[in-house]
Amino acid sequence: MPADSPTPVIVDARGLMPPEPLNLTLEALDTLPPDGEVILMLYREPGPLYDILRRNGYVHRTETGGEGEFAIHIRHATAP
Repeated sequence: MPADSPTPVIVDARGLMPPEPLNLTLEALDTLPPDGEVILMLYREPGPLYDILRRNGYVHRTETGGEGEFAIHIRHATAP
């Protein structure tokens, strides 16, 4: 991420029950600037979210961490 990009918005949804992680993520995306990024932290991979992102003009990159953690980095598909 370039040095002048905004600080990523972290949505730490670990331990939250569905649909709260999805709702919090969609709320964060509603205010995401064109060059911004949302990082969703979960203990499971959010399969249904990937379809929603693709249909609404977002791209994602999923990182896996220790103890079954997932970090989903979400950006606008047309981001610089």
